[in-house]
Amino acid sequence: MIRRLPIFGILLFLTALVFGQGNLIIYGWSDYIPSEVIDAFSKEYGVSVIYDNYDSNETMFAKIKAGARGYDLAMPSADYTSIMIKEDMLIPIDKSLVPNLANIDPDVVEQMYYDPENTYSIPYMVGTTGIAVNTNFVEVYPRSWKIFELPQFQGTMTLLDDMREVFGAALKYLGYSVNSTDPDELEEAKNLILKWKDNIAKFDNELFAKGIISGEFWVVHGYGENIFYEATEEELKYIDFFIPWEGSTLWIDSFVILKGATNLENAHLFINYILRPDVAAEVSDYLLLPSPNIPARELTKEEPVYSAEDLKNTELIKDLGENLRIYNTLWNEIRFGF
Repeated sequence: MIRRLPIFGILLFLTALVFGQGNLIIYGWSDYIPSEVIDAFSKEYGVSVIYDNYDSNETMFAKIKAGARGYDLAMPSADYTSIMIKEDMLIPIDKSLVPNLANIDPDVVEQMYYDPENTYSIPYMVGTTGIAVNTNFVEVYPRSWKIFELPQFQGTMTLLDDMREVFGAALKYLGYSVNSTDPDELEEAKNLILKWKDNIAKFDNELFAKGIISGEFWVVHGYGENIFYEATEEELKYIDFFIPWEGSTLWIDSFVILKGATNLENAHLFINYILRPDVAAEVSDYLLLPSPNIPARELTKEEPVYSAEDLKNTELIKDLGENLRIYNTLWNEIRFGF
């Protein structure tokens, strides 16, 4: 598990370390880099690492945009990496200091339309969202987004509390792009989500994994790696996680160096370390995700939740620019009725 500090403690550490040498301050997703990997890096290179975490791209972006200083690295998803590049919030990466970039699958880089030369971002992980079913309670079901409108499961299901993920699911079910900006398609998706809303227990980002395992929820929309991380081998026997046949969203989380970073050498050193095949394999085994690092795939010991082949039936969530306002308006109607 990643080391967590109370917010007050983190601020004290940031104040003490930001201008120090031999340090690195990372702002990343919770439980996303194994603590063993961070500890091994610190031991090998003599660098003290502080890891502060966030629970959404929106939280991370708002904090950095508001002027939070002290962080060297962040780990945004593709759409927010694109936004941060446009907003001039990032420092170009010195690729001469990251020779292990050559290990990254070219098919992953090809998806990075927003940074095709990896000028500002280096892929860390690639994945998707799907549906998990507790087969102790649900025996017959479609492997489709349609499951969220079935009345027999009313009150036992959850959807992610994530605008782009939920719209992406609805748009895929309707046969549209997850990045659609067509007003009619988005209105149709909104109406479908409202039907789903009437049928689910709640929108949730935090408890879906524990809930599907315990039986509190029978069907959840979420990240397979979260569920597999929480479940024992015995519990996984009754959990069916799948990517709906209509397809799903694709996400790419990358390392970026933030403007104002003071530990540039260590930031590059850490990125290159993470891209080392043995380290990338350890990360892949920890997260149970397919590695974007080609040599690492030969070193992994665990079976990932889904394969790189499975990801071919997914579509990358892109930065929609000004069109994101349409989504925000419709999402407010869905979530809050205005």
